[in-house]
Amino acid sequence: MLVHRLIDCLVHSAFVAVTLFAASFSAAWAQAPGRPITIIVPYSPGTGIDILARALGNELSQKWGQPVVIDNKTGASGNIGTGLAARAAPDGNTLLMIAKVFVVNPSVFKSVPYDPLTSFAPVIKLATGSIVLAVHPSVPADTAKDFIEYAKTRPGQINYGSPGFATPHHLAMELFKQATGTDLVHVPYKGTSNVMSDLVGNHVGAMFIPTHVALPHAVDKQIKLLGVASLERVPAAPDVPTLDEQGVTGFEVDLWFGLLAPAGTPTEVVNRYNAALNDYLHSPKLVAELAKQGLIASGGTPDALRDLIAHDFAKWARIIKAAGIAAE
Repeated sequence: MLVHRLIDCLVHSAFVAVTLFAASFSAAWAQAPGRPITIIVPYSPGTGIDILARALGNELSQKWGQPVVIDNKTGASGNIGTGLAARAAPDGNTLLMIAKVFVVNPSVFKSVPYDPLTSFAPVIKLATGSIVLAVHPSVPADTAKDFIEYAKTRPGQINYGSPGFATPHHLAMELFKQATGTDLVHVPYKGTSNVMSDLVGNHVGAMFIPTHVALPHAVDKQIKLLGVASLERVPAAPDVPTLDEQGVTGFEVDLWFGLLAPAGTPTEVVNRYNAALNDYLHSPKLVAELAKQGLIASGGTPDALRDLIAHDFAKWARIIKAAGIAAE
């Protein structure tokens, strides 16, 4: 009987050891030297999110001695690349860069090839950016309160621009309309440069725009900045008050970027990426690079990004439904 117990113990110990070895081997194999890491960017080369991806890829390549491939899979407002990433093997060798539209698209399109809550394992929130409410100088408003009062006397008469349908800029103004009871008419453009030209040229009266893009035009008196959409003032424009300060209570629309892995990626692999990138995000070199894009490094835990995705998915679903926004 004693011999049998000893044998059972030995067998159990061997099973545990093999299981632990297999788990560690799986994680190590997923990150084995020489195996390429692919970071899918569902947007065009040269965009802010692409620049950030290439900086992260270079850091991981140098840190771990592995090749990193940046794969731009564009189309359908990011849905094509995101769908490819959702179907990738959960082995730690495929990552996905996301922007805020990741949580918006499921409420705008009839179907998308992913579920924002279940298709991915969050890795880390990378950076945030701010947007600001801007108007043409001909608009007789120097504050958000002035603009709200002016707009209420002209329902349906003021056009506002955006870089495209269902972009954060578009949705921010729809939220502003809901929060303030104003009636503004949306004019979608293709890209930020086109709509900025028409704001400066007084073809549209207002828009939300990334703060770092707006500042040079404000300095040249081509536009006026009425309020940032963050809950706190931003370092790049400390003299511009928030909309929340000006009575649009709780108004918050930030741009943010994150990194995901396919659902089922081992937790230890996710944590390894998280630890490496948390260190890098606050390096002086990357902070300076992000500042050029109007971004501030974030970092944090995978759970923090998971909570942000869940919160914003629910928030924008409500706003989009109330505004009656749907892709044609």
